[in-house]
Amino acid sequence: MKNIVVVNNPANWSLELPGVEVVSARSYLSDGLYSKMRRARVFNLCRSYKYQSNGYYVSLLAEARGHRPLPGIMAIEDIKSQTMVRFVSEELDKEIQKALKHIVSDDFTLSIYFGKNLAGRYDKLSRQLFMQFQAPLLRAQFVRLNDHWNLHAISPISANEIPQDHKPFVIEVARKYFEGRRLPGVKKDDTRFDLAILRSEKESFPPSDEKAIQKFIRAAENLDFYVEVIGKEDYGRLAEFDALFIRETTSVSHHTYRFARRAAAEGLVVMDDPESILKCTNKVYLAELLNRNGIAAPKTLIVSEDNSGRIEPEIGLPCILKQPDSSFSQGVVKAENRQQLKEMLVKLFNTSDLLIAQEFLPTDYDWRVGILNGEPLFVCKYYMARKHWQIYERSKDGKTYSGKAESLPVNEAPEAVLKTALHAANLIGNGLYGVDLKQVGGKVYVIEINDNPSIDSGFEDVILKDALYNKIMKEFLRRIEVKKSPNRN
Repeated sequence: MKNIVVVNNPANWSLELPGVEVVSARSYLSDGLYSKMRRARVFNLCRSYKYQSNGYYVSLLAEARGHRPLPGIMAIEDIKSQTMVRFVSEELDKEIQKALKHIVSDDFTLSIYFGKNLAGRYDKLSRQLFMQFQAPLLRAQFVRLNDHWNLHAISPISANEIPQDHKPFVIEVARKYFEGRRLPGVKKDDTRFDLAILRSEKESFPPSDEKAIQKFIRAAENLDFYVEVIGKEDYGRLAEFDALFIRETTSVSHHTYRFARRAAAEGLVVMDDPESILKCTNKVYLAELLNRNGIAAPKTLIVSEDNSGRIEPEIGLPCILKQPDSSFSQGVVKAENRQQLKEMLVKLFNTSDLLIAQEFLPTDYDWRVGILNGEPLFVCKYYMARKHWQIYERSKDGKTYSGKAESLPVNEAPEAVLKTALHAANLIGNGLYGVDLKQVGGKVYVIEINDNPSIDSGFEDVILKDALYNKIMKEFLRRIEVKKSPNRN
């Protein structure tokens, strides 16, 4: 893949880099040679990325030509967005305070060259900012207010703005970047598409264990995907991929939702999409959705401080209280009596203005139906932890215990369970969902609809084995091909 550096005026470019073609913005925009070029990485070092400037159009046309621009259009919009600057400042707050704690003045400017700074002490912060904003040369401005540092602004550095005494360093880091073992976004020549799998090694209860992740990777590679496991620091690289598979517990107030939104805006196939995350992770929304569509659920009340007195007469005791964004049994409590109910409400209202109160339906197990694109994928029974009312039990010493899981063929699951699960999931979308249900007597109740359901080796894949991973990857492939089809409306 060809490396092209685009600048306003090549005469001002004094950095000699092997294997790199330096061209003017006007040439890149108007010369037919570049519009016909099939594969290229375009490093946009123009003076400005202002809307409708040459710098803006270089990245815009690079994307239209199927080239890989750095920065891409979304990254350019992020650089110009004060909202994004504030968000990144909050996200990187710990590292910002650590890196700048020795600075005496109340303002500081950090020059970032391909993720590096001349002073090694700023390398980690420089790398993180580079991954967030993804421009080759950046200037980050920080201000200190009330003894707390904040990122104030981020802007590109054009080629002719590099100080003379910085140029040897820039040449060195640029050379290493271009000649590295693998530049971000470089895939094998014989692969068709790029797939990113987002996960965190630090997560206590990830949706997929390491063995399952490896099975997803093998299934994708068998379909000619290049696959890379990425982390939260790779936000700025999303435009390098054709699809994003989120294998990290999602939440709206979390980087997973931001990744999903950015990927969708970049035109990637995303599983699960931001709308599904938004709907599934909020139990207030789900309660209203199920009620309005006549889907059976335990007696449920959306609770505020004003109507909390209705819980006992309408729902009864014991009852279940849930935070709107609870997951993996966290943020879900059981009130056995009036005193417990009062104490738990005080605690939960500290984190949310609305809660869910739900009828307690004791069962030995919950059904989980995995659904992909409106079709049942797997069926499991998740048994309650021993002598506990939930699947997971967290002890006071921090240990977690869970009940056993039993998988069975889809065609052996009760028809009412499958039908109800499909009805519920179809209200959300056509992504990958896990619908939790209880069966009491002859009636089936939907407990919740989960985006990004658990798929662990030895559990959900017991029946289909490798075919489970193949089906999901084939759906990614189908969606990408539809998106890239020239006949698509």
